[in-house]
Amino acid sequence: MKLNYCPETDSLYIDLSDRVSASSREVSEGVVLDYDDKGELVGIDIDNASRKVDLASLTVSRLPGTVETEAA
Repeated sequence: MKLNYCPETDSLYIDLSDRVSASSREVSEGVVLDYDDKGELVGIDIDNASRKVDLASLTVSRLPGTVETEAA
């Protein structure tokens, strides 16, 4: 899973898998769910993210894998 924030557009994309999006559905204003060709959720796109989620901090707990960070 990857979290990608783009400050220029104030959008946050949450990649849930490496599979390619085949269709999308807006579930609320500015929140779009992306699905693969089997109908499985592969990503979440949030427009105007700074108004919808707290971007100041991220808490990760008890994940079974590793956590990597990249500089902005």
